[in-house]
Order: sequence, then C-alpha cells, then structure tokens
Amino acid sequence: MTFWVLLLLFALLITAFLAYSLVRARRHEEHPAAYDLRVYKEQLASVDRDLARGVIEKADAERVRTEISRRILAADTKVRSGISDTGPSNAVRIITIALIGLVLVGGAFALYRNLGAAGYPDQPLSFRLEMADELRENRPGQSEAEQMAPPVEQPQLENSYAKLLEQLRETVANRPDDLQGHILLAQHETNAGNFKAGYEAQNKVIELSGDDASAEEYSNLAEMLILAAGGYVSPEAEDALRKALELDPEFGPARYYWGQMLLQIGRPDIAYRVWTDTLRTSPPGAPWVGAIRAQIDELAYRAGVFNAPDMAAAPAAPGPSQADMEAASEMSPEERQDMIRGMVEQLSDRLATEGGSPQEWARLISALGVLGETERASAIRDEAVVKFADDQTAMDLITSAARQAGLSQ
Repeated sequence: MTFWVLLLLFALLITAFLAYSLVRARRHEEHPAAYDLRVYKEQLASVDRDLARGVIEKADAERVRTEISRRILAADTKVRSGISDTGPSNAVRIITIALIGLVLVGGAFALYRNLGAAGYPDQPLSFRLEMADELRENRPGQSEAEQMAPPVEQPQLENSYAKLLEQLRETVANRPDDLQGHILLAQHETNAGNFKAGYEAQNKVIELSGDDASAEEYSNLAEMLILAAGGYVSPEAEDALRKALELDPEFGPARYYWGQMLLQIGRPDIAYRVWTDTLRTSPPGAPWVGAIRAQIDELAYRAGVFNAPDMAAAPAAPGPSQADMEAASEMSPEERQDMIRGMVEQLSDRLATEGGSPQEWARLISALGVLGETERASAIRDEAVVKFADDQTAMDLITSAARQAGLSQ
C-alpha cells in the first residue's frame, strides 16, 4: 500500500509542477501591448519632427497625432489591465492540466499493472540473497526431480545398435570391475536416452577410478544427472560439479552447468560472471561455448547488465550449414549415414593435406567413434597428440574427444 501512495504522490507532484508552469504569471516577460506602446510614442515624436521640418502640413499632423494618440490609449489600457490577446485561454489551460494529471496518474498505474509486481512486498537485495540461499538448501533432490520431470522421448535405435547395447550390458554385468566397460556403458546408455542407467554406470566409473577420477568424469556424471532430471541441477549434480571444478577450475562443461545451477536458484549475477569468464577462456569450437552464447544475452538482462559486450556474435566453429541439416532430415537412415561418412572423409582428407584446428581434429575423432571406426579414431588421436603436444588446451580437447569415442588411454 505504501508503494501505491508514493506512486500517487509523485504523479500528483509532477502534475502540480506542470500546472504551475502553465498558469503562473510571466513576470519576466513583457506584455505584447508594451511594444506597441513604444512604437506609437516613437511615431508621435516623429510627427512633431516632420512638422518642424515642414515635411507635412499642420492639418495632416493633427490628424496623424489624433490617430496615434487613440492607439496609445488603447495599448496603455491593455498594459494596465494585463489582458493579452495571445496565448491559451483559462479554459484551455484548465483542460490541459486535467489531461496531464489523468495521463500521469492513470498511465503510471496502468504501466505498473502491466510491468510491475502489484501486491508483492519490498524485496531488497539482502532479502533476495536470503531467498536464493534458502532455495539452494531446500530444493528437491535427484529422485524427486526425476519424478517431476516430463517423460523423456526415447530415440529410435537401430536393431544392430540395440543388440550391441544389450551385449554391453551383459558383459558389464558379468565383469563388474571392468572400468572401460562401465565407461562405454555410461556413454551408450546416455546416447540411447537411458539417463538414469547412464549416471548409475558413471557412478561406478568414479568408484572404480578412486582417487584417479578426473574432472571430466565428475562433469559427465553431473550432466547425466541433469539430463535425467529434465535440465534441473539437483544437489547431487551440484556435488558432482563441485568435485569436477575442484579438480579443474577451468573445465568448461562443469562451468556451464554450474552457471545453470546458479541461474536456477536465483543468482543470475554470479551465473553471468561464470559464463563470461568461461567464454573468455574456452576454445571457440567447444560445445559448451555455443550453448552459453545462445543464452548470454537473456542472462545479462536478468543479471541487470545493460552494457554487456556482444558475446553472442563471436565466431562459431565450422560445421554443417542449415541447408545440410535440412537435407539430412529428409534422408533415410542409410542415406544419412552415407552423408555423415562423406563429411567425415572430407574432413579427414583436409586435415591430412592442409591441417586444421584442434577443434576439427577432436570433431573427427568423435565422429569416427560414432561410426564405430575405433581403430581409425585411435590412429587419428595418436597423430593429433604428436601434433599438439605443446598445446595443453588442444590436448584437453583431443583427450575429451577420445573418451567420447570410447578409446582407451
């Protein structure tokens, strides 16, 4: 209620100020008839001079004096009475003041109804920070989030891939201590849309890795948990992200999901700083970079940053064009597979003859892994390791791509 009273008072104050400007006497402005009065007096003196020089006759001079004197009397009357023939009338001024008041008061209320939060109490910064902390502490856990998440549409798997996945499950079940088997199972369960089975296998990967578990393995676990919860970052996923960032504070995927978590608990200000720092330190072709760029403008608005640099306009990694994507959507699975192989072969030939960026080498390794050509992917990985041995950022990309392709170290 206090806010509405203040809003009304401010609107009325502005209306009163404008009304005063319209109706106040113009003390420092000369009456329009005063100028006419000076002119007529000058004309009267001029008649006397002309008569003395003999320019005009006495009768004509008397007639002109009479006319000028009449005009002087009329002008003087106007000056003394304060009546002016120019400017709006009092009725017009009153109507104008009423309209201004209606627009200011009514417009302010209408705008606040549409854009404001009518009925909400004051929310100072300290209160909002407390709300964010409380939300972070009391938000739903992973199991509850999975129950509330919308059902995931399972992708249609080819029969051959489905059989291989079933064989992998049986093999891992018979060899519970096989680290590489669990790595492959976690990856392929996730690819098949079985996110819960994916993060369960990834938990086993971390358990078997022990103290050697990497930031990437913890980050992968967090991503699978998030996918299983429909994009929600649960406390369990937060713990996995925290462990990943403790091992590697600059690990891009973990920093991306950490920003998502901060955004979900009501801290877009910190999320914006995390994402902008991530963009500055990440390779241009990294997968998480595109996801951040697609959301950074909206995040800047929510964080109250109105002079943010245009990070969404940064160059992206080369890839298939929109025309290629549309053409692929109309193909049969066999034709699409052939097209992918053709693109992979083109990339492979170009890297072999002209070289390329670490992102392109990593993309080739990942693509070969998807196509099942693990031996060739391993050879490309070994070649890339030799080529980029002195570039730690490039090595991280190559290592990540090799793991996605299911290659052993």
